[in-house]
Amino acid sequence: MLGNASGEEQMKMQISSCSLSPAVKSRLTAAGFHFLSELRGLSPSHICAEAGVSQQEALQVLQAVRGGASRRGGASGGGGVGGASVGPFPSLTALQLLQEEQSQRSIFSFCSQLDATLGGGLPVGKTTEICGAPGTGKTQLCLQLAVDVQVPVCFGGLGGQVVVVDTEGSFLLQRVQDIAGAVVKHCALLVEDDEQRVAMTTFSVETILSNIFLVMIGTEAMMSLGFSRDSDLSISPQVRCHDYVELLAELHLLPDFLSEHPRARLLVIDSVAFPFRLHFDELSQRTRLLNGLAQQLIAMATSHNVAMVITNQMTTRLRGGQSQLVPALGESWGHAPTIRLLLQWAGTQRLATIFKSPGHPGATVQYQITSDGFRDADQSEQPPSKRPRTHTVQSAAGQRDSNQSAVGQRDSNQSAAGQRDSNQSAAGQRDSNQSAAGQRDSNQSAAGQRHSNQSAAGQRECS
Repeated sequence: MLGNASGEEQMKMQISSCSLSPAVKSRLTAAGFHFLSELRGLSPSHICAEAGVSQQEALQVLQAVRGGASRRGGASGGGGVGGASVGPFPSLTALQLLQEEQSQRSIFSFCSQLDATLGGGLPVGKTTEICGAPGTGKTQLCLQLAVDVQVPVCFGGLGGQVVVVDTEGSFLLQRVQDIAGAVVKHCALLVEDDEQRVAMTTFSVETILSNIFLVMIGTEAMMSLGFSRDSDLSISPQVRCHDYVELLAELHLLPDFLSEHPRARLLVIDSVAFPFRLHFDELSQRTRLLNGLAQQLIAMATSHNVAMVITNQMTTRLRGGQSQLVPALGESWGHAPTIRLLLQWAGTQRLATIFKSPGHPGATVQYQITSDGFRDADQSEQPPSKRPRTHTVQSAAGQRDSNQSAVGQRDSNQSAAGQRDSNQSAAGQRDSNQSAAGQRDSNQSAAGQRHSNQSAAGQRECS
């Protein structure tokens, strides 16, 4: 478990002198706990089982343990849940802060468009939240960053370490190996000088995996998952925090771990929403705990110079009679992170949008998830299942145009045939009219002939 005790000489405070309820103190004493040092490294479930207290009371005990470590000279910046004090900060001028920020490097994501929009990548010392619906690539980006933060300094990286807090069981070791192999291969192609050649002798997949620390839950919970006490409990996708109590307990111990690992430059929580969207009947309690968590993360990011990357889920909100997807945990939590990224689908394209950042304009870039990890969008390299069906649609449209043309040709032919029939009918009508006229002329001629015969007959009678 993270945050091993540095010695009982730092924590000789008796439990009876702690700011705990008398009932909790008596139960801890009856269970054999007399000093705060004896509670270091225990999980909430272990304290519940040993002392017979509730999970909420166990969390208060761990908060008292953390407070005792701070008073005895432990690492600062571990703030208590619910807005507890995080310790004094040294006074700095704005110029000093500017110089410090300019000297810090960012963690690049291997998506050049996103890195350029963020001014070089995800900033160290700040909190970045990655939001998105399932399947948009939140975890893939986190795994990519966990590898990229370890790129040697001579290649433009930080040469650091990473702590991963897994609450959803989405940490896949095989996927990390694939991403790490691609990054190592990429750096090997960029070697130009002796410094980079020396760096590549120690920059390997095994080294990358050894610098990823996955937060583990308590020993008793580990054994309930099938692990023995003597098992090698290094990186494993099955080991994770299961509820908000365990998550908060682990975060209480993280400042000590970060102090013991000064090379750590990234803390990933994937995700913060999962444990806080369950087991809460009172939203006010959840809001208080989230506010305390936000203060704790900001304090750790600042005091330990690490980049905080947390993922968040999406939920549906009704506005004006219409539903829309928004980040979970409410609007109050939205003020906690410094930068918020939204990953989303737009048809067959993946888009990353910066919709909150005090130092970067809102922008949207396109990206893709490949076998090598998080990368720039390239239509020619999209997998068949994700490639837009442009040619098929155009072909179908062309076929429809061809069919319409054929129909139009048939209509034109029919129209021409109808015109010919109409012309023939008109010609026939003219012939009929001419025949009738001829008949009338013939009749008139015959009538004239009769008049002429009658006249001749009258002439003869007169004679």
